[in-house]
Amino acid sequence: MARLRSLNVGLPRDIPWRGQTVHTGVWKTPVQGRRMVRRLNIDGDGQGDLTGHGGEHRAVYVYQLDSYRYWQQWLGRSDFSHGMFGENFTVDGLPDDEVCIGDRFRVGGAVLEVTQPRVTCYRLGIRMDEPRMPALLVAHDRPGFYFRVIQEGEVGAGDEIVQVAAGPEGMTVAATNALLYKPGHPRSELERALRIPALSAGWRGSFQVLFDRADGGDVTGNPGLAPRSGPPPAWTGFRPLRVSRKHRESSLVTSLTLEATDGHPLARALPGQFIVLRLKPAPDAPALLRSYSLSDEPSDTRYRVSIKREPHGAAGSYIDSVVQVGDLIETGAPRGSFTLAAGDGPVVLLSAGIGATPVLAMLHALAAAASQREVWWIHGARDGAEHPFASEVRVLLSALPHGRSHIRYSAPRPGDRPALDFDAPGRLGIQLLQDLGVPQDADFYLCGPATFLAGFTTGLQAWGVAAGRIHSEIFGSGPSMTPGVVATPRKPPHPPEGPDGTGPLVSFARSSLTVRWGAGFNSLLELAEACDVPVRWACRSGVCHSCETGLVNGSVSYEPDPLDPPAEGNVLICCCRPSGDIAIEL
Repeated sequence: MARLRSLNVGLPRDIPWRGQTVHTGVWKTPVQGRRMVRRLNIDGDGQGDLTGHGGEHRAVYVYQLDSYRYWQQWLGRSDFSHGMFGENFTVDGLPDDEVCIGDRFRVGGAVLEVTQPRVTCYRLGIRMDEPRMPALLVAHDRPGFYFRVIQEGEVGAGDEIVQVAAGPEGMTVAATNALLYKPGHPRSELERALRIPALSAGWRGSFQVLFDRADGGDVTGNPGLAPRSGPPPAWTGFRPLRVSRKHRESSLVTSLTLEATDGHPLARALPGQFIVLRLKPAPDAPALLRSYSLSDEPSDTRYRVSIKREPHGAAGSYIDSVVQVGDLIETGAPRGSFTLAAGDGPVVLLSAGIGATPVLAMLHALAAAASQREVWWIHGARDGAEHPFASEVRVLLSALPHGRSHIRYSAPRPGDRPALDFDAPGRLGIQLLQDLGVPQDADFYLCGPATFLAGFTTGLQAWGVAAGRIHSEIFGSGPSMTPGVVATPRKPPHPPEGPDGTGPLVSFARSSLTVRWGAGFNSLLELAEACDVPVRWACRSGVCHSCETGLVNGSVSYEPDPLDPPAEGNVLICCCRPSGDIAIEL
């Protein structure tokens, strides 16, 4: 008979970690007597990060004494105490390779249902003083599992654990965990998992993505964990392309058209993708890596990029003033997941400033196909002098039977003509979309400054637009995801403090920063953090794929090896180091 050996609770606390503060509830300690298990928690317990932990389907975390004994031997440690794995229930019995998702148990006065394996999380590594721990739990098939509360009731150490119902598919916790985190993902097993009503929404969503893409021949990586990153790049590294045309689009924007020099066709980009240019303003200075959206109709003979000259911007200034027709520029293959999806429904292309470039490529693609879709072009600029592509957009919209446009100037000049150059003064906003009659069920493609994207994303969701219909692209580095880390004022990317490294050059292409690798870093993630480059991560040990990042150039070595490799053309920065000069999409 399985038995509850220790009941453990703990409220979130702030702890110092790597020069930061982490808010976490992973510290649990045994309690005497009985406690009430409620729908969302046990009395006296709490979680610090409710995005990754807690909630109805993760109300109670369970870990087994047999796994305690296993890890004590495997790690050669004898300092474990109940609650050390962050569990609420330390149990004798209920092994992960026997308990199934959907099983129900009575413990004391409570009835509980198994919903999912443990979520991989770096905070367990902090608690255990073993950074590898999140990966080890998965690799050794000992994750533990969560209960949701079917019937609230009191529990206490010593209570018997009695099974009262069996999960409908007989899929064990260990098998479920391996199905998501380990290679393989057989379609038949995914189908089984999706038939289990008790499976939590997060795991169900990941399995659904894996299932939907299981028959795709081009699937690499783990789409159930990492967001779609577009098809693999057509070539690795950089290819020299010749500038065949240079054209000024506005007072601040210049377009370059690039063509192959070797007679071989280019890879046809998807509308909305970008390329990375490696520029050499000075022969003895490090190259400048910059990512620019393609702004023309997808083609296998030419690429067009349109660059805004920013104050003190080295790359924009060099392109505007120095680059000439005939020059060679090293160019990466098209990449990126901000792309126009197929369909028949309405499309809203919504941009501000130079953010017009990727959605302009989408407009080109729609016009070239004489699309019957309802297409809205909505753009904001400062004035007519800073309004690029105006005549080009009018021509493209005229080729669309259901094309519509609205242009706003925030500070029109006296010579700017209302109803000809622009429709109204002011800035774009959600109220404008409602006044124009923009359809709520459209796919919205947004590109512009960070504040523009944040405002429209929030506003569209509040208006009732489904999150899956809101697609956005931001120039520069994207938003961070550092679960549990207490927010501090964001600094612009910069070289790491201390002496310069002596290793390979590491270029953060979206952050416009190149630094040398130093021996004091254990991973590209640690280097990025030292440079205040925005990063995304959760497990920090090669399991969750939250840190998956595009590899523009170079190669890496892994330590430890990830459990499931990233998609082709990507790397997991939490557990890799550069093998030579490298450029990544951060």
